[in-house]
Amino acid sequence: MLRTRQGILLAVLLIVAIIAGAFLWRMADQLPGLGRTVTNGRIAIGGPYVLTDQDGKPRASIDFAGKFQLIYFGYTFCPDVCPTTLALEAAALDKLGPDQNRIVPVFITIDPARDKPDALKKYLSAFGPRFVGLTGTDQQIEAVEKEFRVYAKKQPVANGTYAMDHSSVLYLMGPDGNLVSFFDEVTQPEELAKALKAKL
Repeated sequence: MLRTRQGILLAVLLIVAIIAGAFLWRMADQLPGLGRTVTNGRIAIGGPYVLTDQDGKPRASIDFAGKFQLIYFGYTFCPDVCPTTLALEAAALDKLGPDQNRIVPVFITIDPARDKPDALKKYLSAFGPRFVGLTGTDQQIEAVEKEFRVYAKKQPVANGTYAMDHSSVLYLMGPDGNLVSFFDEVTQPEELAKALKAKL
């Protein structure tokens, strides 16, 4: 008798669970968090900054108001990903034709101790005259890294110097200074140019 009652109870619970599951599945489009992504507002990446450019002049984010900024964080001693990304960026901008004038490519160092204005100027000359290189004090760079959610960490190497581990993201900021899009695994200039064109 007890087993019969337990069996009936389990069957009833199973039926209730099936009905509840079906109800929630049908309501997924109406209930936040069930079966869909709910977003509100802008992604909190980016913010105002005041740094020093490759000519030793103060440059602020407001200087680029009305234009898009394509911002990349890296350092001049970077052996691979930084020069590769900047070369990709330069090639993609070339493919935009006149639209390239609507975008300011900005390189912000994560290694201000070594990347003084003259070092930035020499480094960026290899990628064309459009690039704006920015450096600053440790505190200024740390503040900008925080605003853009950039990961950067000094790592000692065998010869007594150091390298920088860092995230590798291209941030496209709009004319209003807000994030429009970001690119982290673009492999071909054509792909980046097409993506940028779609956002302009």
